[in-house]
Amino acid sequence: MFHELMNRIHDRSAKVGVIGLGYVGLPLAERAGRVGFPVLGFDVSPERVASINHGESYIGDVASNALAALREAGRLEATTEMARLRECDILVICVPTPLNATREPDMRYVEAASNAIAANIRPGQLVILESTTYPGTTRELIMPRIERDGLRVGEQIFLAFSPERIDPGQTSSKGYSVENTPKVVGGVTAHCTELASAFYGYITSRVVPVSSPDVAELTKLFENIFRAVNIALVNELALLCDRMAINVWEVIEAAATKPYGFMKFTPGPGLGGHCIPIDPFYLTWKARAFDLTTRFIELAGEINTQMPRHVHDLVVRALNQARKPLNGSTIVLLGIAYKPDVDDYRESPAFKVYDLLTADGATVIPCDPHIDEFEMHDGRRMRTVPLTDDLLQSCDCAVIITNHRAFDYERIVALAPVVVDTRNATRTIQGPLRAKITVL
Repeated sequence: MFHELMNRIHDRSAKVGVIGLGYVGLPLAERAGRVGFPVLGFDVSPERVASINHGESYIGDVASNALAALREAGRLEATTEMARLRECDILVICVPTPLNATREPDMRYVEAASNAIAANIRPGQLVILESTTYPGTTRELIMPRIERDGLRVGEQIFLAFSPERIDPGQTSSKGYSVENTPKVVGGVTAHCTELASAFYGYITSRVVPVSSPDVAELTKLFENIFRAVNIALVNELALLCDRMAINVWEVIEAAATKPYGFMKFTPGPGLGGHCIPIDPFYLTWKARAFDLTTRFIELAGEINTQMPRHVHDLVVRALNQARKPLNGSTIVLLGIAYKPDVDDYRESPAFKVYDLLTADGATVIPCDPHIDEFEMHDGRRMRTVPLTDDLLQSCDCAVIITNHRAFDYERIVALAPVVVDTRNATRTIQGPLRAKITVL
């Protein structure tokens, strides 16, 4: 089984099944098809499946013409039929791993994908989990399911974990994509690691094998916890600098001139995306099983969750200086995406800021050049509006949540009565206009 699958990987005749065609799965499917593998994508959304089969992308980092070319070449197909998992030689799970209402791991999607694979498993398949999760998931959750019918991992079937490293928007900005971001791989057995490493060797420029799936799972969490803790540090510094009347952005820029021993992080209105707001809590949950409280991680989470409230307070302050109450004011929220120049609004801090402002009687109008319609964290569907001169002049305050390059900040500050800038996007604006800006 091992040698036959390895040969199919090297001659790229192995069919790759990607389960979950979102921000992680679709770029992987496109890359696998582009390097020559036949790809079958699986998703529960008929709309996504239809879009891919029409050669149309709904992910910013994947071009529609790239999907259309793969469709024309016969190397990409999408389906909702999980029975077709049996056709694939390599199965990669790229489904969401959110938190439940009590901020514990919600493994429903991984379990559903694992059960679907188990119902269609056959000898000679390699299963890889890419979804971010707690250490032990691959061995404890997936392995028993796919071994149910007597197939043994490392002998007839193979299993590995390789954490996704997708940073939405980086393809067009910093140049990092699936093809040049190193891939960590940890298999249940040596043969599992070798097969997964061989596959990813065609996908990306560097593969980093580790000793086990548990190491690979923890590696991903550590990467994101590192960022969460350091962002919490600068967020706490921002709160202190606000009380001390010191510009935190100037402090950070000055510190960043040190050529060693310092890495620059910046404060903001809160955390967004999947990785930073969610992933650290997968480890805090797992640590409790070992009678350990991860106080440092939990403290970072507490600090970061304070930031939307701080933005609310800055809006109140800015309006007070203009002799206006928050109740009854019209607030323009600039940016719904959680990071600049993308349409990804998962866990966006804009939602909490929106809730806090509207709870105190403000009318909040969302604007985002990359997003026409979005779903709030409570399921409400909302639409953005164009950022017109009339809107800026008629509002009481404009709040910069996301520093999109498409925003004309000089125009925004010139036209809006007051501006709250949570991203230091207005740093180059000087002169009389500067007095209108309240900076985080």
